[in-house]
Amino acid sequence: MRFPTVILEERKLPRMIFSIQPPASHSDREIYPLMQKAYEMGAWCFDLPSANHLESFKQLKHLTTDQTLIGLSHLEVEAGASYLGKPLHRSESKVISTIRKDLFPSHLPRNALPPSSSSEVFSQKEIDRITFDPVRFEKALSFINPEASPFLLLGEKYGDWILALGRIDLLHEMVSKVREKGFIPIFSGQWPTFILPKAKSLKVAAYAIPINKQSGLFDLERASGLIKKFDKPVISLNPLADGKLLKESEEAFSFLFDELKIYAAVLRVASEEEAGRIVEALKQFPSLIPPRKT
Repeated sequence: MRFPTVILEERKLPRMIFSIQPPASHSDREIYPLMQKAYEMGAWCFDLPSANHLESFKQLKHLTTDQTLIGLSHLEVEAGASYLGKPLHRSESKVISTIRKDLFPSHLPRNALPPSSSSEVFSQKEIDRITFDPVRFEKALSFINPEASPFLLLGEKYGDWILALGRIDLLHEMVSKVREKGFIPIFSGQWPTFILPKAKSLKVAAYAIPINKQSGLFDLERASGLIKKFDKPVISLNPLADGKLLKESEEAFSFLFDELKIYAAVLRVASEEEAGRIVEALKQFPSLIPPRKT
């Protein structure tokens, strides 16, 4: 089966991107066999959240010689942020404490932030001293090939946090650098009701957020309303709520694709059986053809 597709910045992307996640009891060596099975079922774009996923993808691409096969790589924006010349992650507890104390979005549950081992917080002057680190950022980018992975998920947890600190200027610089290196950026974050309005000015192809019929760390009604009004492409992360909606796949996908008009979804797959069930459900959904600009 050929997966339904969508066009983002004149490049095709399948509406369902498999993220191969074998059970925790299995070795990372299980990634490649399951990736190969999914490929044989029609998958031609794979989420690459780790070095082991990237190696399995390279092996699959080499053995199949399929030039249409692409990956979706990830880059945490922390790779491009420094405080007083040191990587920002060395001050992570201070970042968390600062957001929790004064900057945490009031509509989100408190457990959306991890616990902090420090009560120390940044002053506004210190927040202003967080800078873009082009050398470290370009080094992180150098491990990713834009031909094999034309779309790049940029953000992760620090995407939310840097927005909360009010430093969207850093994200603008990173997006610009990503485009300069030949990638099509997709901004990802974990707080959908916060990042969609806050990050809308970023020059990215789409926004990847956790959204599914079962909600999670956000108000589903509020998130759905934002997505329906949002005039930029949205991609769903975790569309089956960690497998809880697997037996209701068609209904779950209908909610995303038909009701919310989601462009695509990144879906965790733990077994060949799950992959087969998802492929069967996908038959009900067509490719998405965006309206032509006039």
